[in-house]
Amino acid sequence: QLNMAKKKEEFLKEFKEGPLQFKPTYKFDLYSEVYDTSEKKRKPAWTDRILWKVKNLSEIASKQGEFPEEEKLISVTLDDYVSHMSYGISDHKPVTGTFKLEMKPLVSDPLVVLNPEGEWSAEHDVVIRYSAVPEFPSSAWDWIGLFQVTFRHVKDYVTYAWVEDDEISSDGNSKQVYMSASEIPRAGGEFLLCYYSNNLQTIIGISEPFQV
Repeated sequence: QLNMAKKKEEFLKEFKEGPLQFKPTYKFDLYSEVYDTSEKKRKPAWTDRILWKVKNLSEIASKQGEFPEEEKLISVTLDDYVSHMSYGISDHKPVTGTFKLEMKPLVSDPLVVLNPEGEWSAEHDVVIRYSAVPEFPSSAWDWIGLFQVTFRHVKDYVTYAWVEDDEISSDGNSKQVYMSASEIPRAGGEFLLCYYSNNLQTIIGISEPFQV
């Protein structure tokens, strides 16, 4: 029925689906892997499906002349498409899909470039040098965080410095801020510096990994 609907319904034609390599997921007797034994004895069917469609930003941007039409900024790959027959609380069996999402950056160069200055340790205050592109909309609420290389969220910082309150020098487009020695982890390790933009609400610059 789904394949028939995809041929007839225009909005379904652009949706994709992985190969059906699992048994029909409907209709089962509850708490079992036995197909319907009721009086109706419904024919097994693949009623539980996962369809997807990627609407690339380039589809919109290309109309405004910002990106070439052939450039795809987002790509999705289906890695796994399976049913789970062990679940029995419904007459359906659940289906899951595992996807890999790849996104190309909208800009080729970072808005902010960060570099740790000199040797970093908990024995003395440390200095960060950074520079931003001229059109970058900076804010007094921007900050630079020290993160372990394995961080997964913007709130995973070890410590941070405000770009204005902790500034110690400014030379044209290049600026320096400091972090107090008391906030540097004595255990050391491999770290990154990340610049967080309050206006853009995201990290817009990441340094190369370095040792503390």
